[in-house]
Amino acid sequence: GNFPFTTIEPNEGITYYTTECPCKSRGKIDLCKPRYGQCVGGTRHIPVKLLDVAGLIPGASEGAGLGNKFLDDLRHAHVLMHIVDVSGTTNEKGESTIGYNPLNDADWLTMEIHNWVFNNLWKRWGSIARRHSATQSTLRATFQGQLSGYGASVATILAMLNSMGDAAKEPCVLTTWGEPEVHALVDAFLAQRFPTILVLNKADIGNDTDKNIERIVDKYGGDRCFVASAASEVFLRNMHSKRHIHYEPGDMVYTTSADDATLAPLMPKMAARLDQVSDMVLFRYGSTGVRAAINAAVALSNMVVVYPVKSLKNFTTVEGDVFGHAVLVRPGTTVREVAYVLSPVVGANYLYAEGEDGRRLSEDDAVSMNLIVKFTTVASKEASGSAPASAAPEDKKPKKKVDQDSG
Repeated sequence: GNFPFTTIEPNEGITYYTTECPCKSRGKIDLCKPRYGQCVGGTRHIPVKLLDVAGLIPGASEGAGLGNKFLDDLRHAHVLMHIVDVSGTTNEKGESTIGYNPLNDADWLTMEIHNWVFNNLWKRWGSIARRHSATQSTLRATFQGQLSGYGASVATILAMLNSMGDAAKEPCVLTTWGEPEVHALVDAFLAQRFPTILVLNKADIGNDTDKNIERIVDKYGGDRCFVASAASEVFLRNMHSKRHIHYEPGDMVYTTSADDATLAPLMPKMAARLDQVSDMVLFRYGSTGVRAAINAAVALSNMVVVYPVKSLKNFTTVEGDVFGHAVLVRPGTTVREVAYVLSPVVGANYLYAEGEDGRRLSEDDAVSMNLIVKFTTVASKEASGSAPASAAPEDKKPKKKVDQDSG
């Protein structure tokens, strides 16, 4: 709602990341049968989790509003999607207004998250620096210890240090660092840990919308900003579900009963609303922007899609479904770690893995995008007595993890 603090506890939802399914290039489109999500004409819809967290107001890093709650909830996210009311009809406190400059929202959100991390580090910086020197620790070990509470992995810390260049080369005397150096550290950390895109919502209303969009894009870049109308997306999906139109999220066009007799006819009010959405959103921006923003968020996290199969010949899973499973994992995830994602039993009894060409993969190799892999376990080999069978998930329930969902 357009009033402060609608959300207190995070609302969890499922959305879909779309990518080309390997069935398309292998002539299996008609046979492809995902167990979770769907495949539409060779486009895979892989489920990912969304968290709608409590709103933020200026001063959140010092505890204002629900700031502490919001910032704590961030630890569970991999990418941030900052929804900005680009119409200028909502101010920084979530109150209805007119003529507000939404560029302020983008600026102070970044500042509040930065201050949250910086303040926590700076108040302890003296002891952090002295301990680093006394223990002759590496920068990786020191910062992993200090930043792991924000959900940072070793890979995140290494990427942060690499991005800092000479400033983070060993040996490094942290006792010589002042506020500017720690601010630079926090900037580098947040860029790796909380990559952010700006969703410029309500692009179809307001007198200053075009000007506001231009301001934000000029400052933050077109690759990080996505013009959107969530209300239009909801309307189009509702019309699709009621069989008044055929609409594929992310498309610029839809089909009505004029082109498809199986669809229900449109009432005058429906037709008028559709015309408005077409003119103000679809034809103007190319789509509602919702699907583009979601895909960009997943892409920004560099998540890797892996397709585990039982048969490398027909690409079926143990359940008999062609490309039945798709798994999203973090970059740097190894072949063996993917086995554990599928099932602890598969990981514990891992024997070897094969790629699509039948060659064995090293268990320590990082998986690549769209890897098709067959796992063989000790148990499956013993059970077969000859040609080992492929391992697969032990049940049909999707894994409840933010960074890895079966599709």
